[in-house]
Amino acid sequence: MPAKNTVTKNQSPQKKNTTSKSVRVFWYILVGGFGTFLFVLLLAMLGVFGKLPSLKELENPSILQSSEVYAVDGTLMGKYYLERGNRSNVDYRNISRHVINALVATEDERFYDHAGIDFKSTLRAVFLLGKEGGGSTITQQLAKTLLEQGSKNSVARIIEKIKEYIVAIRLERNFTKEEIVALYLNAVSFSDNVYGIRNASRTFFQKDPDRLNIEEASLLVGTLKANYSYNPRLFPVAARERRNVVLGQMEKNNYITASEAARLKLVPIVLNYEKLDENTGYAPYFREVLRDEINTALKELKNAEGENYDIYRDGLKIHTTINLKMQDYAEEAVAQQMPVLQKALNRQNNIKKGSVWKQHQNVLNAAMKASDRWRNLKEEGLSDEEIKKTFSVKTPMRIFAWNKDREKDTVMTPIDSIKYHRQMLQTGFMVMDPITGEVRAWVGGIDFKTYKYDHANLRTKRQVGSTIKPFLYSQAMEERGFTPETPVEDVQQSFGKDQLVPSTGKSCTGRTVTMTNALTWSRNCATAYIMKQVGATQFSSFLERINIPTHVDAYPSIALGACDLSLFEMMWGYTIFPGHGFSTKPYFISRIEDRHGNVIKRFDFSQNRKEAISEITAYKMTRMMEGPVTQGTAAGLMQRLGAKEMGGKTGTTNDNADAWFMGYVPQLLAGTWIGCDDRFIRIESGLGYGGQAARPIWEAFFKKVYADKSLGIDKQATFAKPADLLNEMNNADPLEVNPYAPPPGAEGEDQGVGDANDYGLDTSYQHIGPESKAPVDENAPPKPIKKPDTAATKAPKIGAPVEEKKEKKGIFKKIFGKKEDNQ
Repeated sequence: MPAKNTVTKNQSPQKKNTTSKSVRVFWYILVGGFGTFLFVLLLAMLGVFGKLPSLKELENPSILQSSEVYAVDGTLMGKYYLERGNRSNVDYRNISRHVINALVATEDERFYDHAGIDFKSTLRAVFLLGKEGGGSTITQQLAKTLLEQGSKNSVARIIEKIKEYIVAIRLERNFTKEEIVALYLNAVSFSDNVYGIRNASRTFFQKDPDRLNIEEASLLVGTLKANYSYNPRLFPVAARERRNVVLGQMEKNNYITASEAARLKLVPIVLNYEKLDENTGYAPYFREVLRDEINTALKELKNAEGENYDIYRDGLKIHTTINLKMQDYAEEAVAQQMPVLQKALNRQNNIKKGSVWKQHQNVLNAAMKASDRWRNLKEEGLSDEEIKKTFSVKTPMRIFAWNKDREKDTVMTPIDSIKYHRQMLQTGFMVMDPITGEVRAWVGGIDFKTYKYDHANLRTKRQVGSTIKPFLYSQAMEERGFTPETPVEDVQQSFGKDQLVPSTGKSCTGRTVTMTNALTWSRNCATAYIMKQVGATQFSSFLERINIPTHVDAYPSIALGACDLSLFEMMWGYTIFPGHGFSTKPYFISRIEDRHGNVIKRFDFSQNRKEAISEITAYKMTRMMEGPVTQGTAAGLMQRLGAKEMGGKTGTTNDNADAWFMGYVPQLLAGTWIGCDDRFIRIESGLGYGGQAARPIWEAFFKKVYADKSLGIDKQATFAKPADLLNEMNNADPLEVNPYAPPPGAEGEDQGVGDANDYGLDTSYQHIGPESKAPVDENAPPKPIKKPDTAATKAPKIGAPVEEKKEKKGIFKKIFGKKEDNQ
C-alpha cells in the first residue's frame, strides 16, 4: 500500500506539469492570435492592405448608380448605366416593410441588436464551417459591396474580412439601422444582374418597391443567396422553394403568423417581367442623342471630389423638355404612314427583281464585312471566300417588320437579309416650341432596336430640296425690297457658263407670277430668278446669319436645295418664321441634378435666341407660307386640320431620294424627312414628293395634338401682327394666290405624277403603336413637374445629422475613438 501511494505521488507532479504546459500553450495561442489579429487590424486601418473609405466617403457612398432621364412632367424615360451601375436609389420610407422584414429575418436575425458584427453568428459559422449559414451581418455585407470585395483566395479573403469588420463598425457608428438597410438594398445585385431593390421590383413585377406584397418581397430577398440559382425567370421551382424558406424565417421571427406562412407558401410565382435596356423606355433615338449632349455638358463640371461627372456611375437626374404625349403621337404618326410608303416601294420592279443592287455590289460587300456574322466567322478562322458562301445559305432569323411587334421570324439568306433591311425607308420627325426652342418630340428612325442610326440629329444631313426656298424669299424681302406681291419671272435663268440651275427649263411656265404664287406652287424657275437678284454668295451668307451651322457653298443651285443639311438645322432655320424673326436653336435639356437632387447645371433658352430677320419680314413669310398648305403643294392641309393659321413647305430632291415637309402653327414647329439610307434606293413614282410622302406624318401628328385638349395647342391661335406693319397687310385674309394649278409633272419637284390619295394613311392596316415601350396613359392625370427639394419637405440624406442619434457600443470602441460629428 505505501509503495502504491508513492507511485501515485511521483506521477502527480508530471501531470501537473503537462497540464500547466497545455494551459500556457493555450494562452500563448489565444493571446498571440489575438495580438496578431490586432496587428493585422492596425495594418488594415493604416491602409497597408488597400485604402479604406473615409468617414466622408461612407456618408456619401459612391455606389455605381445609373443616371436617369425624365420627361417634362417628371416621368422616367430611361437610364444610362453600366451593367453593375443600373441602380436607382430609393429611401427607406419608400421600401415595403415586407422587404425589410424578409431581409432581416433571413440574412441577419439580430440586426437590431448588434453593432455591426454578430459574434454568435460568426463563431457558429467558424465552428460549423458554414453548414448552418454564414456569419456576415447585413452591415458586413454592405461593407463588402462598398469595398467591391469577394476574393476566391483564402488568405486574401481573410484580409478582406478584417477590412469589412472595420468598415461595418464605422457604418454602424455613423448611420442609423434604417439607413444601413436602405444602403444595402440599393447596392446589392438581384437576379439577371439587376442592381437595387427599385430596379428589381420594377423588372420582375413592374411596380415600385413600396408596393411589394409579402410573397413578392420574400421572392426577391430569396434571390440574394444565389441570384442565378434562384432566378425566378429561369428556375421557378428553385425560386419558389427559396421563397418559402424566407417565409419560414419570417414566421420564425414573428413577422407573419403560421397561418399566413402556410397560405403564402402555396401561392404560385407570378411575374410581370420586363428588363430595362437601351431599347426600352421612351424615345430611344432621342436618349441616344441626349447621351452625347450630356457628356459634352459634363466636361465643364466637377463633382465634390474635383473629378469629372460620369453619366454611368454618378446617378445624375437629367430633366428634358420632351412631352410624352407628343412623343407618343409622333411615333404613332410615323407608324401610320411608313408601312404605306414601304409597300409602294416594295412594288417597284427594281426592288422585287433586285436589279437596284446590280450597280452597287460594293455596298453589299461592305455591309457583309461589317456584320457580326462575318466577324465571328473570321475569328473562327474561315477564309473570306468561305464566309461569303455562308451568306447565300438560307438561315432562320428574326427581322424587322411593320406589324404590332415590329418583327417577324422567317427564313432567308443573310445577303437577302442585308438587302431587305437596307431597302427599308427611314424617317426623321422632330417637334419643338418655335419661341423657346424646347424640343417636344423626337423620332430618329423607324425602329431603334434594329436601326440605331438617328436621322434627326445635327450630323445626319440630306439634300433639302425646296424646303430651302423660304429662306431665299425671306432674304429677298429683307435685303432687296421684295414684297409678297412683287412680280417674278417663271422663265429659264442663266448664271453664266456652266452655272445653269439644274432642272429649271423643263418646268418653266414662261409666265410672270407674284412671289407668293411662286412659293405656293414651288416654282423652280421663278425661284432661280429671285436667286439671280439676291446672289449666291449673299444667300450662302444669309444661311449663316440665320445660324445654319453647316457651311453651304455659294452655287446658284442652292436656291433649289442642292445642298445637304440636317433636319435639326432645318428646324433651327424655320424658327425665324413663327419666332418673330428670331433664330432659336432647338434644345432639350432643362437641368441636370446630382444624385442628391442638387442642380449642377441649368439650361436657359434665352442664350440660344438671336434676331436674324425683322419681325415684319417674318410675319409676311408666315402669311405667304399659307399658300402651300391651302392651295399649293400641300393643298388642303390647313383646312383639313381646321387651323386658323399655318405655314409650311414641301421639298423633294433629285430622283425622289428625299421627301421633306416643314410646317408650323403659332405654338409648334415640326419637320419630317423620308428616304432610304442608300440614296440610290428611292420611290420612282410621284409618291416621293414631299407633299404626298412626308406631309401625311406631319398631318397625322397635328390631328392627334389638336384633339388632345390637355396639350393646350389651340387651333384658333394666330401669328401676332407686328405693330409697325400698320395696314400694309390685311390680317384677316390670306394673301392672294392665283387660282390656277400647274400641269401635272410640270414642276419636276413637288408636283408628282400620281394621285396623292393613293399614298395617304391606310386605315386598313393593323394598328401599330408607338415605339416607346411604355405608352402614355391618356386617362391618368399629368404628373407634377419635380421641383428642387426644400428643407421643409426633404428627408435627411444618408449621412446627414440626425437628432438624438443613439450611440452604439462595440468592443473596438477604444480603437476607433469617439464618434465623430457629421460635417
